[in-house]
Amino acid sequence: MDPVPWREAWHEALYAVGRGFYVTRGGPAAHFTTAAHGATGARLARALLALPDHPVRVVVDVGAGRGELATHLVDAMDPTSPGGTRTPQATRVVAVDVVDRPAGLDPRVEWLRSPGGAGLPPELTGLGDALVIAHEWLDVVPCTVAEVDADGTAREVLVDPDTGAESLGAPLSGQDREWADAHWPTTTPGDRIEVGRARDEAWADLVSRVDSGTLVAVDYGHTATGRPAGGTLTAYASGQLTTPVPDGSCDLTAHVAVDSLDADVVRPQREALQALGLTGATPPHALAGADPLAYLAGLEHASTEAQLLHRDGFGGFWWAVKRVRGHDVT
Repeated sequence: MDPVPWREAWHEALYAVGRGFYVTRGGPAAHFTTAAHGATGARLARALLALPDHPVRVVVDVGAGRGELATHLVDAMDPTSPGGTRTPQATRVVAVDVVDRPAGLDPRVEWLRSPGGAGLPPELTGLGDALVIAHEWLDVVPCTVAEVDADGTAREVLVDPDTGAESLGAPLSGQDREWADAHWPTTTPGDRIEVGRARDEAWADLVSRVDSGTLVAVDYGHTATGRPAGGTLTAYASGQLTTPVPDGSCDLTAHVAVDSLDADVVRPQREALQALGLTGATPPHALAGADPLAYLAGLEHASTEAQLLHRDGFGGFWWAVKRVRGHDVT
């Protein structure tokens, strides 16, 4: 097969109808664990609900997988559920992903099917008093991949969709070149650039659909002071790292240039969660004798928070937060 730009092959590999990885391979949870799953997902949901400084009427989970985080969110909003300690004004939780509504999903969760990649469903618009969460969404929005040739020119990387074999195409041009010059400048032969323009545009589209509220992108990422010279494009299948081949057999992901996003605050997840009250502190040892069950519960709680805060794990994710104040009424 003739080589094509990585961005095109990547999109087809993940989202093509009837054969894309996210459409046919059982969802992300079948291949890797994220912070949205299990006990960490439940604690993360409660932290995210504490983020807005305004009333919330709708919570939207973009890139929802099979609804894992969305389910934790509705539980956290229900005071009768275990761990449900908050009763915000939110009345709806809407999950958005590339498949039809998963069987067995909590009926309290609404579901919208998206086209995949940067595409969003047309119904997702006019959101007021919203909390919009894009958890590990932007890293799977396919982007242009480039490599600097021997003469110092950044050229688009082409790939054979069947084998993963790469070759260099034309020099970066137009808006991709402008983005690279502004956010990821390099002339060192062999350096890779993952052009974040597609992620910036996807995020801007999501922001445009919110009339008032708070948006947060949570993702693997980097900033200008730490761009990875070799790039970050990688693949996962059945819980294992594997060679990136855009044939639909594996997940394909690349970290996000979070500082190029239109955001009010960009900081590591560890700092964001600490600001929301997470500490990972263990309960006092004296509690073990006074109330052993409470002590064990406290240890479990501390362990969960510690996982979310770990610098070399989930704590190393980035949060990009954007607040939309709405329109003045005169």
